[in-house]
Amino acid sequence: MRVHLTPKSANVKTGPIPVSTTEKDSCPTDCAMRGECYAASGPLALHWSAVSNGSRGTDWATFCGTVADMPAGQLWRHNQAGDLPQSGGTIDAVLLGQLVAANDGKRGFTYSHHRDAESINWIRHANEWGFTVNLSANDLADADDLADADAGPVVVVLPSTQTVNTVTPKGRTVIVCPATQRDNVSCATCQLCQRQRAAIVGFPAHGTRKRVIDIKLAA
Repeated sequence: MRVHLTPKSANVKTGPIPVSTTEKDSCPTDCAMRGECYAASGPLALHWSAVSNGSRGTDWATFCGTVADMPAGQLWRHNQAGDLPQSGGTIDAVLLGQLVAANDGKRGFTYSHHRDAESINWIRHANEWGFTVNLSANDLADADDLADADAGPVVVVLPSTQTVNTVTPKGRTVIVCPATQRDNVSCATCQLCQRQRAAIVGFPAHGTRKRVIDIKLAA
């Protein structure tokens, strides 16, 4: 599993924190947003491809060693592109366990589209052990389904025009990502996705595929 770690992100929405990128084969093949993934276009796509073809980044063990060497309390984001390591279509529990152990004492967080029963189980354990894994939902009804699994916090894609907080069909609060609404907010200052929480965080569609996502969400 190939991974690249940027020690200090230059992305204004992320802020100056460590950010990783994992090879494309980490992503589940049944991800409903695979065709509209924001990381599949633009400069990030070039970086992601370089990691995926092995010309950039390190192996998993080296990556975990770097995470383990981060200062205590360090906030960092795993996967601006990519997902948790998988084997045979489900999360690789051994590799995830190595990352969870490396994150001990740090404040790592990530997102995952893996949703088979075994993967959900390992995501639940990762959250219990201090590594925040947000389950990624494709729409508000899907967000309710993932929240019902009680495996960890949930995030959801929203129409590009959604700028105010809303609720799911079952009445759960959805907070629109503050960094998408205010220039003075970033992952580094907000830190909402790193916290274990009941509220769902919503990300308005963005990038070159946002119109396609808007159409899918309206269907």
